[in-house]
Amino acid sequence: APESLMQALEDLDYLAALDDDGNLSEVGIIMSEFPLDPQLAKALIASCEFDCVEEMVSLAAMLTASPCFVPLSTHLEEAVALRRRALLHPNGDHFTLINIFNAFQQLTPHPCPRGADAAVPPADAGDEGWCRKHGVSAEALRLAGTVRAELLEVMRRIELPVSPPAFGSDANALNIQRALISGYFLKVARDIDGSGNYVMLTHKHVAHLAPACGYLLRPPPRRLPPWVLYHEFTISQDNCLRVVSEIQPQMLVELAPQYYLSNLPPSEGRDLLMEL
Repeated sequence: APESLMQALEDLDYLAALDDDGNLSEVGIIMSEFPLDPQLAKALIASCEFDCVEEMVSLAAMLTASPCFVPLSTHLEEAVALRRRALLHPNGDHFTLINIFNAFQQLTPHPCPRGADAAVPPADAGDEGWCRKHGVSAEALRLAGTVRAELLEVMRRIELPVSPPAFGSDANALNIQRALISGYFLKVARDIDGSGNYVMLTHKHVAHLAPACGYLLRPPPRRLPPWVLYHEFTISQDNCLRVVSEIQPQMLVELAPQYYLSNLPPSEGRDLLMEL
C-alpha cells in the first residue's frame, strides 16, 4: 500500500539512511550490506560506536533466527519454567537472548562457519539435553550461531570495528541499550498507569507485554518497567509487545533528539520527554 511505502521511507529517513535527495546515505549504504531489517542493521552499526559489537551481533542473530523458546509440555512446565527463569536477565528480553546464546555456546565448542553457504553445525547430545531442560530450541540456537558468523563476516569485509566481549558489566549494558535505541527509537512504549498498559509513542496504540516476556516470568513481586523498547508488535494476534527491555527516557532525547524533540506527535509521553 502507498501508506506503508511512505511510512517505510519516513522510517529510513529517521534512521539517517537517506540523504536529502532520497538516495541511500553513507549510513544507509552500510546498513544495506546486512541481511537485516533496517532498525536492526542501524543498531548493529551503532554498536561499533558504543563498543558492544560482540553482544549486538549475538542479539541480531538471535532476533533473526527462529524463535528460541518452545511451548512447554504441561507435565514439565513448572520444572522447565524454573530453569528458564534462571536465564532471565534483569535488564530485559534482549539481554536474556544474549544470555541464552552465550550459555548455549559455552556447552561445547561450536565452529563458526564462514560464508553464506556454510552448513549449520551438527547437533550435539549435550546441547539437545540442555535445550530440553530449559525449554529452548537447539535448532534455533545453532541457526543463530550460523547467522552470527555471517554477520561478523560482513563486518570484517566492510572493515567495521569489532569490540571485545564485555557482557555482564554495567558499562556494557548501558552501551547495548544505547545501540538498541539508535536503531529502535521508533519502537518505544510507556506504561501509562503502572499496570502494564503500554502506549506506543509513535502512534498511541495501547498494547501489553507478551506472556513470554521475562518481566512477567519473574517471581512476585513483579516490577513492570515504566518505559520499554520493543522488537515487534503483533496487533493481529494478541496486541502484544514482544522482546522488550527497559530503557531510561532521557536516553531517547540524548540519542534521537531530531525525532523526540521535533517530530514526535503531541502526547503526554512527549510532554514528559520535553521536561527532561
